[in-house]
Amino acid sequence: MENKVTFLPLGGCGEFGVNLNLFGYNDEWLMVDFGMGFAGDDLPGIEIILPDPKFIEERKDKLLGIVITHAHEDHIGALPHLWTRLRTPIYATPFTAEVIRLKMKEAGLLEQLILHEIPLGGARKFGPFEVQFINVAHSIPEPNLLVIKTPVGNIVHTGDWKLDANPVEGSTTDVAALKKIGQEGVLALIGDSTNAATPGRSGSEGDLRESLKKIFLRYPGRRIVVTSFASNIARLKSVATAAHGAGRVMALAGRSLWRMNEAARKTGYLKDLPPFLSEREATMADPGQIVIMATGSQGEPRAAMARLATGEHPQLDLSPNDVVIFSARAIPGNEKDIARVQTNLRARNINVVTDHEEFVHVSGHPAYDDVVDLIQWLKPKVLLPVHGEVYQLQAHAKIGEVLQVPQVLIPRDGDLIELTPAGARVAGEVHHGILCVDGKKIVSVADRAIHSRKKLAELGTVLVSLALDQDGSLISDPAISTHGIYTEEQQVAGEAELMELVIAAVEDLDDRHIFKNDAVEQAARIAVRRAVNNSHGRKPVAEVHVIRV
Repeated sequence: MENKVTFLPLGGCGEFGVNLNLFGYNDEWLMVDFGMGFAGDDLPGIEIILPDPKFIEERKDKLLGIVITHAHEDHIGALPHLWTRLRTPIYATPFTAEVIRLKMKEAGLLEQLILHEIPLGGARKFGPFEVQFINVAHSIPEPNLLVIKTPVGNIVHTGDWKLDANPVEGSTTDVAALKKIGQEGVLALIGDSTNAATPGRSGSEGDLRESLKKIFLRYPGRRIVVTSFASNIARLKSVATAAHGAGRVMALAGRSLWRMNEAARKTGYLKDLPPFLSEREATMADPGQIVIMATGSQGEPRAAMARLATGEHPQLDLSPNDVVIFSARAIPGNEKDIARVQTNLRARNINVVTDHEEFVHVSGHPAYDDVVDLIQWLKPKVLLPVHGEVYQLQAHAKIGEVLQVPQVLIPRDGDLIELTPAGARVAGEVHHGILCVDGKKIVSVADRAIHSRKKLAELGTVLVSLALDQDGSLISDPAISTHGIYTEEQQVAGEAELMELVIAAVEDLDDRHIFKNDAVEQAARIAVRRAVNNSHGRKPVAEVHVIRV
């Protein structure tokens, strides 16, 4: 029998989202989370990215189960897209299980789904692994810290968590259980790094609720919209409670919000709140007596908030002096999209409130002092920071070094990390990467079509059509079409100049080349790329078509 456990992250170490973690012992594997992420501007036409599960897909007969820590998209969002590659049973607590069912139903996969519910605070054995679920606070019902008991020692995987004595919805973090685990001994702590660089503590959702109520009372007679993550059930309840305290009713705008509301109520959450108004019902409410919670806090172009900002929502509309509150932090990479939505709102004289001006958001992740507490309670031999970009992982690692954790190791996606009683080491690297949802297909970000689209977006295009007779002479002027190069005022003159240069390039060809289509295409391509490079400093994608008549 091996005296080592392997920890293998395939997503979430070096980026936010796409969380996928594997634990191996004697060639048996356990997966924790299977999440998605949002694409940036570097992937035109792509919204959703996914971790590449190829390593475990090739060993799916050795995969014992998929354990889900909680129902946020960055931890479950890959399931509708990639679960059929594994078809391994999924294990989750009741609320998370209900959200998974709703997502898989939308994807047409509900009848194929293999899903087992784990009771709150429960445990489950998977071959050599025994997993204990510990209640923690976060921004969604039933987040779980996992204690993975192995033949080598106890491994703690925090999932997403925080310390909050007044979490509004859901439980507080079970500090007594954590201290007990620390007394039993922890070989490795695999911890949430999201806010490790943020001083102090993450703040209480209960305090935020009171702040929102005061802000709502400040805007009598005006329609108020609050946008946050649809999965932030704690925020949904905070907003609803604050709205009631300010004498307002609550409406929801956005399909994902309604899906989360359905899952929450079905599993016993939000039970003290009256039903929310639909978008249609919200149109009939007095502006001063309603709060609308809308999807799209990250600037997603098809979400309710983006359409409200441009006046293109099919049912709801905003008026000058209405108020929109952004009650969420920006995920790195989404800043431009969020700014675009906020600019559209301000251009219509709508008041925009963010956490830069008011207390409208608290994080669901542990800040510096919270991380310190956890490390001191658990006293791990090894600290492995995960769930963040390099900056956050390094900040978490520094906390471990200050607290004199015996070994601190920053994982990278694809690292095979061996854990033994003596410590941790990187024993190798396996295939890893990012996939993306491209329409109805799932492809690698390195796919040729994605690469070509990036080049088109970055460099612009020139399309050239040439018609030559059998003697190699041009029958007519070349047809030139450009995209993403010239301004509207420059385009006619620019394309006319390119046409003259193409004519000159073709007429300069000798008899050996004028009758070869590839030589004509190359001459025209070189001419237009050289001209655009001289005028704009970049070489566009040039497509040349030659017709012989």
